Parts: sequence; C-alpha cells; structure tokens
Amino acid sequence: MKKILLTTFTFLSFIGLSSAQDFNTDFDAKFSIGAKAGLNLSNVYNTNGEAFSTDPKFGFGVGAFATIPFREFLAFQPEILISQKGFQGTGFILGSTYSLTRTTTYLDFPFLFALRPTQFLTFVMGPQYSFLLNQKDVFGSATTTIEQETEFKKDNIRKNTICFTGGLDINLNKLILSGRIGWDLLANNGSGGSQTPRYKNFWYQATIGYRF
Repeated sequence: MKKILLTTFTFLSFIGLSSAQDFNTDFDAKFSIGAKAGLNLSNVYNTNGEAFSTDPKFGFGVGAFATIPFREFLAFQPEILISQKGFQGTGFILGSTYSLTRTTTYLDFPFLFALRPTQFLTFVMGPQYSFLLNQKDVFGSATTTIEQETEFKKDNIRKNTICFTGGLDINLNKLILSGRIGWDLLANNGSGGSQTPRYKNFWYQATIGYRF
C-alpha cells in the first residue's frame, strides 16, 4: 500500500511540474482560504499490553484551510478537518482471542508552517491538536464474548491528543493536491491503566482542495 501511495504521489508531482509555467506570479501572495476532501489510510503503532496485531484501514477526511503569508516564501497554514482513523486488528484479552475493527472520528486542527520554494510546490509541517468525536468498534470474531466487549466499552479513552503532521501541496492554480503523513505523540489510554490495546495513531492522507 505504501508503494501505491508513493507511486500516485510521484505521478501527481509530475503533473505539477508540467503545469508550473501556467501559474500567476502573485499566486498565494495574499491571504486565502479553501476547502479540501480526501482519504486517510491509518493504522496504529507503539502498541503495549496484550498481544495485538493490526492492519490499516481507509477513512475520509474533509475540511478547510487558510494561508497567511508573512514572508516571500513562508506562510502560516492553519487547517480544520473532520478525519477518520482507526485499524483492523486481532488480539488476546480475558483469556481468549478477539478481532476488532475500530473507526475513530477526530476533529483535527493542524497548525502548519508552509515553505513555498516554487509557485507550484509547498512543503508543510507542524503540530496538530485532535479531539475525539466518536469511536465505533465492530467485533468480527465468533469467539468474542460479551465480557470482552464490555471491557472495551468501559475503557478510559483519551479524547484530547497532540500530534505531528507534514507533507506537501501541489498547487495547480486554484486546485491543490495534498499529501500528508501524521502520527500521535500521546497514547490513546487516558489514565494509563487501560486493559484494551494501548497505541498511537499513524496515518497517510491524500486530499484534493480548492482555493477560493
């Protein structure tokens, strides 16, 4: 899957290079806003506790952004996104195995610093604050017990977390093709005493945006 994403983004970069000569010289020279939507490919890392293995899953990402220039090549780019993350996993708890598909929906606030070396290419990176809006767990194993599901439901999950994200934007006039990679800096368990898997989210994001 990583190879597919890399190949896709290399192709998009080639499109951006081919279109660079069409740009207006004052592109992005003033404050602007836009909207974006796309897909996340997420998984988890740094798992602790019970034996636990995961596979990535897809989710959506949609939101808005602003560009606030303060130097010729530098800008501040805050964003707000509703973003789905999660995983498909199997593990061992309360004496038996289980399978679980977890979908978490976050309100993400990336605070990005943008470096624009050319008119068509922008590199971004910075911290992100994320607030958990909703979590949905689907148990897929016939051996999963009611006790196991209850253990998950009563767990103390962290709702506020700090992340780091970065990537690049390909600016095709008002159309923007974006790629991001991000990861949580804090684990998901709120109290430190979780009996269910303790982990941090990790995700790739690809979006298409439009600058108004």
